[in-house]
This record gives sequence, structure tokens and C-alpha cells, in this order.
Amino acid sequence: MSLFKPLCKLCVTVTCVRNIVPTVLKALQEAQSGTPGPVFIEFPIDVLYPYHMVAKEIGVKSEAKSIMQRIVNWYLGNYLDNLFAGAWDPQDTKPLKVNIPFASPDMVSQCVEIVSRSKKPVILLGSQATLPPTPVEDLRRSLESLGIPCFLGGMSRGLLGQKSAIQMRQRRRDALKEADMIILAGAVCDFRLSYGRVLGRQAKIIAVNRNKKELYKALIQICFGNLVWQSWEMWEPSSEIFQQMAEEPTEVHLNPMKVLTELEELLPSNAVLVADGGDFVATAAYILRPRGPLTWLDPGAFGTLGVGGGFALGAKLCRPDSQIWIIYGDGSLGYSLAEFDTYTRHKTPVIALVGNDAGWTQIAREQKPMLGSTVGCDLAHCNYHISAEGLGAKGVLIGRNDDIKSKLKEVQKLYAEGHSVLVNVMIGSTKFREGSISV
Repeated sequence: MSLFKPLCKLCVTVTCVRNIVPTVLKALQEAQSGTPGPVFIEFPIDVLYPYHMVAKEIGVKSEAKSIMQRIVNWYLGNYLDNLFAGAWDPQDTKPLKVNIPFASPDMVSQCVEIVSRSKKPVILLGSQATLPPTPVEDLRRSLESLGIPCFLGGMSRGLLGQKSAIQMRQRRRDALKEADMIILAGAVCDFRLSYGRVLGRQAKIIAVNRNKKELYKALIQICFGNLVWQSWEMWEPSSEIFQQMAEEPTEVHLNPMKVLTELEELLPSNAVLVADGGDFVATAAYILRPRGPLTWLDPGAFGTLGVGGGFALGAKLCRPDSQIWIIYGDGSLGYSLAEFDTYTRHKTPVIALVGNDAGWTQIAREQKPMLGSTVGCDLAHCNYHISAEGLGAKGVLIGRNDDIKSKLKEVQKLYAEGHSVLVNVMIGSTKFREGSISV
């Protein structure tokens, strides 16, 4: 329990059978209330087995000959009676009301006034923006009616669809410095925003968050009329810059930007993207455009490696008709490569695209300039596609002399036939995101 308490919103032990239902209901309520988060319930083995088996295992003897055995039987009998007392009594299993904080009408009115007076507003949306009770499609329509430029992060990627006139993808730091009003909708001023240092000092800040420390969550349906915002085109570089960098040859293997650009053109409208990696996935976040709300499954603020296999399985079960793609780095693939056995046995096909640059490149980007060495960051160009074939899937290798688009179409055909596919793409290095660090 001591291990879980710092990590969970609630840690509790079930001490008797009658407490199972109320404990689980309380845990579910706590997990969803305020800022959603993990809870931990400890079930001692005594409460999981039937009465006769527990009585046998704890050592209650039917015939006690000695006084000591009678005392032990008395103690164990009391324990057993208390353990199962009320276990079969009817209980209310109705879910407890989830506590979702909302802003007061006065606070909302103040926000309306601030937004209506701004000339260069910006909205930052984080994962919390996709949470209930407001459907993401309603939120999307509200944002489009406002027409304020938006930066999407975490699970909010894809909220505005593949192509949106109000979604900005680059130069966020510049936009935040120049903006006169910033809405942080479920976005937290942690290390990703330099703890607020990147926000313009003269800008008005509206924080919308389910964490009381950040202010209250408020989903507002407001009509601002025909407000005119100053042009924000200066914040969004031309797509031609990315295209030029994608066409630049690398010293070895393929340009990762070229690979991702080709994939972007082939992704169907029902594609779900699962991000699990470091450097390759960070590049993908700039190039791949999620097709709609909740179609980008993110590894979280700390880039938790290893989530890809489970996320993809869940996505395929929830959306069986969607084309599920895991975007892997070769380092993160090692955590869940064996899940291809699961996909095969349970007939839940997915596609994994592995950017194989033989290294923990996101770490090396910072480590080498600081320490002059990539020790611990070097991997090998492993035949991951062959490993997947050993687990019952199909494997495809894409190298420097291959036509990327043709190979990816081949992959999609195999997927359509019901196969899980691992695409092992040999990539080199580019100057894109040069100077980025691992936090």
C-alpha cells in the first residue's frame, strides 16, 4: 500500500465481504471525480473465496480437544463470522454521483468579457478537454464557432479533424509570447510549458481545469458574434518547409519525415493512431494528422513507453472497423512486441510501424552534446519484422531502395485480409527537431 499511496487518488483495503460493493463504488467515484486518476483496491485472499474454503484454510478444527485449541477456534470463528457477516444481504449497486467541478456564472461572464476584448487570442487544449460530460463533437463545434487558433496536445489531438483552419501545429512558443489572451483548456503549466514562463507577461490567462489548483472545469456554450481576430498566419510555417526537409536524403537508410509524409497520404478517415516512442513519435506528431476526435492515443506527459500494445488492442476492440496503427520507436517496441501473439490468437489485427534507427535517439540528442557519448543509447538494426512473423503476424521490411508508398499499400492490403502487420522501417537521422531534449 505504501508503494501505491503516492501514485493513486485512493488506496483502500477490503476487510470483509460486505464491504466489497461499497468500496468498489467509492473507488469508481473517486477515479472519475475531479481530475480523473488511478485508484487501488487491495482484496485480501480471505474475501475472495467461499466460506467453507476459508474456514478450512485458516485452520478451524471441528473437534477441539485441548483448551488452547478451543481458544484458537473461538478466535478464528469470530474472525470468520465477522468476515462473512452481512455478505448475502441486498446492497445498492447504483453508481455514486461523480463530482465534476464547474465554474460559477460570474466567472464565466468574466471570461466572456476577456475573450471578446482580445485581438490575438490562443487556446491550448490538453487531454482533459476530451472528458465527459460534454461530447467531443460539441466541443469541436464550439471551438469552430469561436474561430480562435488552437494548439492541441495529448488526447485532444484530432479534436478538430485532419484539416482545420484554426488548428496550429508549430511555433507554439512564439504564439504564446505574442498572444494577448490565452485559454488553457485542460492544459497544465508544467515542464511542457516551462511552468508558465513561455506565456506572454501581458496576456490575460483563463485556466479551465478539473483540478481545483488550476481552477475549475467549465464547458461553455457562448456566442461571441462576429468578432475579428488579428491574423495568426505568422505562427504557422508553410507546409512546403516540411516537404523540402522530407525530400532531403539521409546518410543512411530512409528519411523518417519522408516515411511519415507518405503514411499521412494513405491513412483512411477511420484510422486510429497509437503513439508509443520517443524521437520517431515526436516527429510523427508534427506530420501525422489524426482524422477526428479520440483517434490519437497518447503516451501521456512523460512519454510512458510500452503503452502501445495495450492501447492498440483496446482501440481495435472498441472500433473493430477502424484501421489501427501503432507508431513505434525501436526502443519502445521492445516493451510490447510479444503482443503480436495476442493480436493473432484473438483475431484483432493491428498495424505497427517501427522507426528503426538503432538507438534511443531522443535520449541521445541530449546526452551526446552534454557528455560526448551515446553509451547506453545504441541499439542494433534488428529484424523486428521476422520476430512478428514468428508470433503469427506478417512482417514487412522497408529500406532505402524500396518504394515507400507501394510498400505501405501492401501493408494495408494484408491488414484488410485480417492479418496483423509489423512494418520495420530503416531510418536515418535528420536535422528536424535538432536541439530538442528528452523532457
